[in-house]
Amino acid sequence: MSSNFRGKVVIITGGSSGIGKACAEVFGKEGCRIIITGRTKESLNEASSELNKMSIEHLAIQADSSLEEDNKMVIDRAIEKYGQIDIFIANAGISMRAMFNDLDLSVIKRVMDTNFYGAVYGIKYALPHILKTKGSIVGVSSVAGFRGVPARSGYSASKFALQGFLEVLRTELLKTGVHVLIACPGFTSSNIRVTSLTKDGSPQGQSPLEEKNLMTSEEVAIKILNAVKKRKIFSIMSPKDRLTVFLNKLFPSFMDKMVYNHMAKEEGAPFGK
Repeated sequence: MSSNFRGKVVIITGGSSGIGKACAEVFGKEGCRIIITGRTKESLNEASSELNKMSIEHLAIQADSSLEEDNKMVIDRAIEKYGQIDIFIANAGISMRAMFNDLDLSVIKRVMDTNFYGAVYGIKYALPHILKTKGSIVGVSSVAGFRGVPARSGYSASKFALQGFLEVLRTELLKTGVHVLIACPGFTSSNIRVTSLTKDGSPQGQSPLEEKNLMTSEEVAIKILNAVKKRKIFSIMSPKDRLTVFLNKLFPSFMDKMVYNHMAKEEGAPFGK
């Protein structure tokens, strides 16, 4: 157990599955007191049961990150239960896959409401408490927040917006002792592609990728934990992703073609090679 993390209170939005659930387990094993949120009661209860088996102290709250009032309620309950907040992990997120020309605009709004506004709402209400503890704010973004991905217009837009918001926040909080981390995993094995929205807003129902070949949610959670410990401002989690970000800065036109050709190979891609 890491003594410097023991007793810290960590809120993880979207903590009932995927990266969020893995973060709950990884931070919990460090002795943190965990609060997880999730929209679906059944999956939230399953995650809570697994945390109980690990003897991780936690509180599970059913909440929709896209709703401002739910975010306020989560923070109020966290303070009521534990009296402090040390780390806020804005993890809740949804994805989409469709060409913008074919897309119902309500899909972009749903993605932005969860991925961007969900983080903004949660951080707004958590920030006064994190200022007191000189704690950490973590935004789980994506390499798609550095490099636009075809057929993911809403998703990339939400992650670009999230990263811009967190960069501003990091600068504003420069003299306060609060740490702000932008965590950028690449493709990670989780259910995000199964629930990814299609052009009309319905879930696509299956992943177009070989999930077994992707980074695991636990690997991502460990990298987030280590980045928080070191108070890093960015965590780009694989050499391939770091190369993508680097090349995109230097050779954007070249990367347009590379990214197009790579994503066109995806099963069921909505655009041709």
